[in-house]
Amino acid sequence: MELHLYEQIYIYIVQEIKEGRLKEGDRVSSEKELAEKFGVSRITSKKALEKLADSGVIKRMQGKGSFVADGIIGGQEPKQYSEVRTTLVPEDDKRLIGFIIPNFSDEFGLQLLRSMEKRSAEHNYQLIIKRTCGDRDEEKRAIDLFIGLGIKGLIVTPIHGQHYNSELLRLVLDRFPIVLVDRYLKGIPVCSVYTDNKKAAMDLTRHLISKGHKKIAFLSPPEENTSTLEERLLGYTLAFTQEGMNLNKDYVLTNLKGTLPMNINGTAIESDKETVKHFLKQHPDVKAFVASEFLIATMLAQVINSMGKSLEEFEIVCFDSLNDHLGQPIFTHIKQDEKQMGELAVDMLISQLHGTAVPELNIIEHRMVVKNNR
Repeated sequence: MELHLYEQIYIYIVQEIKEGRLKEGDRVSSEKELAEKFGVSRITSKKALEKLADSGVIKRMQGKGSFVADGIIGGQEPKQYSEVRTTLVPEDDKRLIGFIIPNFSDEFGLQLLRSMEKRSAEHNYQLIIKRTCGDRDEEKRAIDLFIGLGIKGLIVTPIHGQHYNSELLRLVLDRFPIVLVDRYLKGIPVCSVYTDNKKAAMDLTRHLISKGHKKIAFLSPPEENTSTLEERLLGYTLAFTQEGMNLNKDYVLTNLKGTLPMNINGTAIESDKETVKHFLKQHPDVKAFVASEFLIATMLAQVINSMGKSLEEFEIVCFDSLNDHLGQPIFTHIKQDEKQMGELAVDMLISQLHGTAVPELNIIEHRMVVKNNR
């Protein structure tokens, strides 16, 4: 069964109307806004709006935008919506599973997605995907959309934040087949597939210590009850304890927000650069850094260059690095096994669909890739 992206947008708008979030006369998101929200082209979002207009759900006004049509609320649902819904909501023999993720990129997420899609097909299931861009409301809407589409099970990378999504918790409590990937929820009995981030961060920190560094800083977004970041900070801390070294808490920066999915195109990255620049000026003797993410490592390198300093004076390690134009890693880094992580996540979900009990915590081995200093 082919699931068209414009049909997902179509149903999303209709659900917004039926649930009262859009009322008669309200402006509907533009082609550009919908394209950005769903990660699709404007051609796709335009087609969705055209179909909505053809069905009488919205009115399109030249130069003004699209608006919810009068008389649509509380009346009969549009004929075309009914037809689309019948097409999309699977019957017993239609096999859909959903994957919700804040974002994905070359450094992490793309290979995960590929492996999950391939594994789903091997199990004769179709994987449908929704990005949330780190927005809690988008995560809730994605869950609602997928449930409305009749998915059999759900794989989720929860967004960063202090509080768990109530919709996600409800699915867990209802024993809906679900697997978390890349992180776990503390105290919540749900199957999770992830890297041992504590051990990985220890490996990175001890690598720097083995090279003679004693003053090592840790850079990260706020942990905010996000297991991945909490474990990485813990691993960094434990490395000092195991080596019998003192940890200077002033070397821990966990207030960098520019790389979070909801801020990735915003101004927060400039604020982060100023924070890092101030740190470098305050602690000129710190020459080694553990960055919790590749983008933070990249930002740090940019700041060092902007201050007229040589990167050769510093050692930066991180999680999930890209390679340079010669195929060499840009930074010494932890390479997560995205392929195995994606395959196991799908396997754990399929096992649940077959009524088989699965372990809650499933750790995927990582490896450290050391940069070859030429």
